[in-house]
Order: sequence, then C-alpha cells, then structure tokens
Amino acid sequence: MRPQPLITVADVQVSARWYQAVLGLRAGHGGDEYEQLFNESGELVLQLHHWDAHDHRLLGDEALPIRGNGSVLWFETNDFTTLMARVTATKASVADGPLANPLAQHHEVWLRDPDGYLVVAASEYGTL
Repeated sequence: MRPQPLITVADVQVSARWYQAVLGLRAGHGGDEYEQLFNESGELVLQLHHWDAHDHRLLGDEALPIRGNGSVLWFETNDFTTLMARVTATKASVADGPLANPLAQHHEVWLRDPDGYLVVAASEYGTL
C-alpha cells in the first residue's frame, strides 16, 4: 500500500501548474476537473480535484476558509538546492524556512499552495 492523497482545489490547472513549477512534479491526466501529478520516477504522488466536479459531497466544504486545517502535504526531495531555486523563481508563498531541522536531520521549507494548503518540502533524513 502507498498513499495517493487527493485535495480539492478552486482551479485544477492553476494548482497543477504550481505543483509542477515549485515541486517539479509532472501532470499525467490533464483537465479542468481532475489532475494526477507524478514524481520523477513516475509514481503518482498527488491528485487534484475541483470542488464542484462530479458531486463528491464527501470531499469537503468549499465554504470553509482554511484548507486542510490540521493536515500537511509533506514531500521529500533528493535535491533541496534545486527545490529552493524553484521556490525562489516562482515566488512561492513561504510560511517558514528554509530551515535546518535537527530532530529530523534534514532541511525543510514550509509553503502555502494557491488554495492555502500547507505544503512542506524536505530533504532526505540525515542530510544536515
């Protein structure tokens, strides 16, 4: 078993472009209602779903102001330097960092995606 998180977003294409530009993911499905994003190894790592598409009432309440309250989308990268270059180039909204986490022994940066979800990108464990 492996996780394949799905988040609901206001604009699938805007969010897909953000995750591609900032995290280096690639699109695999395409469309205005749903997108699949893959890592460099071809593994599905994130799904984006438009709030109103397909009447999935269990996906959440679009009227609530904070997306993903209490959850974090956490990604590990094997090239933190390149990731930070993308964060800087795209002017991604940085919530915290970049910082060195001595407990996890890695570098991390905390971001906000276009819908306000908290996204963390971290180097591999033990890379401090």
